[in-house]
Amino acid sequence: MGDKLRQGPRSFDSRLRHSNQAYLQGQAPDDAHPPICRRIGFVLLEHFSMMAFTGAVDAIVTANLVSRKPLYRFETRSLEGATVRSDLGINISVDGELSALDATDLDILIVCGGFRSQLEPRRPVLDKLREAARRRVMMGSLWNGSYLLAHAGLLDGYTCTVHPDSRAGLEELCPQVRLLPNPFVIDRDRISSAGANSALGMMLAVIRHHHGDEMVRGIEEILACDRTLDDLPDSPMPTLVDDPTFPEALHTVLQLMKNNIEEPLSIDDLAHHAQISRRRIDRLFQRYLNATPSRYYLETRLTRARRLLQQTNEPITGVAIACGFSSVSHFSRCYREFFGVSPSQAGARRRRD
Repeated sequence: MGDKLRQGPRSFDSRLRHSNQAYLQGQAPDDAHPPICRRIGFVLLEHFSMMAFTGAVDAIVTANLVSRKPLYRFETRSLEGATVRSDLGINISVDGELSALDATDLDILIVCGGFRSQLEPRRPVLDKLREAARRRVMMGSLWNGSYLLAHAGLLDGYTCTVHPDSRAGLEELCPQVRLLPNPFVIDRDRISSAGANSALGMMLAVIRHHHGDEMVRGIEEILACDRTLDDLPDSPMPTLVDDPTFPEALHTVLQLMKNNIEEPLSIDDLAHHAQISRRRIDRLFQRYLNATPSRYYLETRLTRARRLLQQTNEPITGVAIACGFSSVSHFSRCYREFFGVSPSQAGARRRRD
């Protein structure tokens, strides 16, 4: 992913402390270093997918709630007119027309399409999209909004995704664009999601690169409040193994870590099984996860331990062994550093609940 997404992450060690969302409430705001507030524009096509749009917006609004300081501000634009009709037949008031958009301080511009959206834009629309891209704005799409970016030549040499119903047409229109059958795709400064459900995942991936995994976990805690315990992921970063932007070697190492919790592999063993050098593993983790492999592996094991403490009556000794710790004292020390409470306190809290 390009520098546009990688700028400004916090150090990995600072993200480890008190990393549940309940977790952020006690932190004092750092007024000396206020967070960057990024500006996102949504271009709503007629009959745009309301669910895709609200999924993307939900992610950035919730990020602001978790942060307690504005990390994102968004605005809506139409191709023309003061309102746009969604696929649900609901008219949405917009902040203005695309032609009047000032892209000077815009960070991301996302075209929101839908099943019945018109996909043959006029020349002024294409010119405006090209102008935004020239200003190094990240360009994105929801549903079949990729069509407009492709018409403007802004996807040449990029990978992207689009709703399955629009795939054949886009392949014929722009054979130089590499279409992937993924829910969402992030390729440098281009982002795309194929449907309503994947829009949220795409925006969470963007937020993760801006603000780290702790922020995304906080957002997921809020948005997943109606899911059962069985639905919740064991991994601290559940979408990372399936992130389509990662190299195959990194996918392999992440999967090996996930599958070897009780008897953790050494980094040398991981390198051997993935058939890459240890040095390359270090570089991959630093580039894509802003972490060392050993620190990420530890976080994975501790998050599994937290799930066991929350969902089972397993004694602390058993949890420690199941998560690859040979010493209960070492497990307790790492757990307290990570979550801010001891394993025994976590178990007591579950019993009270």
